[in-house]
Amino acid sequence: MQKLENRARICLLLAAVLFLGLVVFTWRLVVHGAEWATFYGNTQIYTNGMINRGTVYDRNDVMLMQCTPNGVVYPDSSVLRMSTVHAVGDPKGNMSTGAINMWKGGLIGYNLLNGTYDTTKDGKKITLNIDSKANVAAYEALGSHNGTVGVFNYKTGEILTMVCKPSFDPLGTLPSDPDSSIYFNPFLQGLMTPGSTFKLVTSAAAIEYDPDIDSFSFTCDGVNHYGNAKFACTGVHGTSDFERALAVSCNGAFGAITREVGADNMKKEVKACGLTSSMDINGIKTAAGSFDFPSDDEVALSWAGIGQGKDQVNPAAMMAFVGSIANGGKAIQPSLIKSSNIIRKVTGGKSMGEYMSQDTADRLKSMMKNNVEVTYGTGNFPGLDIYAKSGTAEVGTDKNNGWFVGFIDDPDHPYAFVIWVQGGGTGYQVGGPIANDVLNTLIQDN
Repeated sequence: MQKLENRARICLLLAAVLFLGLVVFTWRLVVHGAEWATFYGNTQIYTNGMINRGTVYDRNDVMLMQCTPNGVVYPDSSVLRMSTVHAVGDPKGNMSTGAINMWKGGLIGYNLLNGTYDTTKDGKKITLNIDSKANVAAYEALGSHNGTVGVFNYKTGEILTMVCKPSFDPLGTLPSDPDSSIYFNPFLQGLMTPGSTFKLVTSAAAIEYDPDIDSFSFTCDGVNHYGNAKFACTGVHGTSDFERALAVSCNGAFGAITREVGADNMKKEVKACGLTSSMDINGIKTAAGSFDFPSDDEVALSWAGIGQGKDQVNPAAMMAFVGSIANGGKAIQPSLIKSSNIIRKVTGGKSMGEYMSQDTADRLKSMMKNNVEVTYGTGNFPGLDIYAKSGTAEVGTDKNNGWFVGFIDDPDHPYAFVIWVQGGGTGYQVGGPIANDVLNTLIQDN
């Protein structure tokens, strides 16, 4: 009798282990099934190392890439191919952020019931949020400069423009090394010195933590001294209050503001604004920014608040941050995919929380409008109700990197943008025309 009981216990234990294993396998199948099915050894979906089914379109049903048994087909226009390759990907899938690499399961039509079996043998349709015309406009506006241009809808999260240079033609000769720098996406994966665009973060910290900011005053003589350090400006700014200091982008003034705010509050603010976190964009993890606000070195703290020092920011995160200013402090998660196939819809618009209060956002918005009116010139943006901040990042090379970030206040076209131009020099001079071209193209096409 005792033996029977022991055997029963062993059988029950084995059954429990079997059931647990089945649960674990089912869970892994649900989570990793698409990844397993799209392994390169699956000759059903690969021909000569390339996916042989599925099509990628832009938001207006322009074909950007079609995978066939005879190879990958791209549009006839080389400019269109080069302006969208960072979103679409290369035939071999070396571009880690490309649709052909990130969303293979959606392209081949994988599902839990049928696996990779597809009666049409054509795969499925992936529609991206990007606007191909605006991507071409951004690519051409960058001219001979390397850099990145990103635009998204700060209400819905749709990424409408994602252009990176240097780029390449996916139909040309490509490096076989998947780690080649040509496959790098600076918009999603890059970290750059933000320059004076970071003064928006410092301004937000001042509004929220410095009760005396409205009485702030600073007199700039062009080269401002603090301790043994010199904070040079582009000119003699004279006496500025808080708002004018941002409009003329006075380094001396913002060094002083940063010291008033303090290291601890700067750390709180940069974290609250999402700039130290990695965003999840349809499974793509953006680079997390890094900053150093030393409490025992006021000179280094000043440089950090100006946007220099050890500051490193990701362009996509900066875009989301300025979008939150436009959206009353609420940050919206960016999204590249509009729909993944005929069965499952993938949408953006998820809240990433409140980056700042409504009052702080409204104050920053007013100051960004003042920047345009005082410094950048409303006449340079005809028909656009634009709010912006430029930046010129000093990186130790002959020519500084230019930034231009902001948004337009248009209920039908709520777009926020980030522009980074390597070696472009003064931010608004190089970035302003790019923003104008891309935003007007988007408005006309949507």
